[in-house]
Amino acid sequence: MIARLGISLTTGVVVTFLLLWLMQFLIATGKEAIGDKVDFSLGDFISVKRDETVEQKDRKPEKPPEVQEKPPEIPPPQLDSLDPTAPSVNLSRVNVDIGMEMGGASFAVDGEYLPIVRVEPIYPRRAQSRGIEGYCNMIFTVTKSGETADVEAEECSSSIFQSASIKAVQKWKYKARVVDGNPIDSPGVRTRLTFQFEK
Repeated sequence: MIARLGISLTTGVVVTFLLLWLMQFLIATGKEAIGDKVDFSLGDFISVKRDETVEQKDRKPEKPPEVQEKPPEIPPPQLDSLDPTAPSVNLSRVNVDIGMEMGGASFAVDGEYLPIVRVEPIYPRRAQSRGIEGYCNMIFTVTKSGETADVEAEECSSSIFQSASIKAVQKWKYKARVVDGNPIDSPGVRTRLTFQFEK
């Protein structure tokens, strides 16, 4: 190890002296190059000053033709004279009562649940990267406030789609089912979410 240290120090000293000698040599020979006078001349050129006059035309748009201030008079339409022998038509108000009821509940008040907001599920990245398509059959309850509850994935073609399907259905909003004028929960609502690539 001492031998390697000695060789390294000796090599370092030799390289340092060689670099110092090289710099001294370059400085000594470079004085003449700096002191040499290089005589060069640029080609003489004469710039001719040209009198340039730019002709400016004062262009103004033409005045549009004057518009008539008064619109032309249109004669009033001629109404045909009524035929006194024509039959008269009696246009009296007619009352129509449509009493459509089903099971004692009127259609005007009662109704089934209706979807208002349906958020599409996010395609899972694992399924996208593998090119997997599939579906999930969902079951849930539409509450009387119009939200979804008890959301479950009843059957999925792959478990990859289950979480995305549940998250999407939980964000859905409905108009609740109305019976006897009161909103009620609607359990057992089923739907299928399909995951497919655009073709």
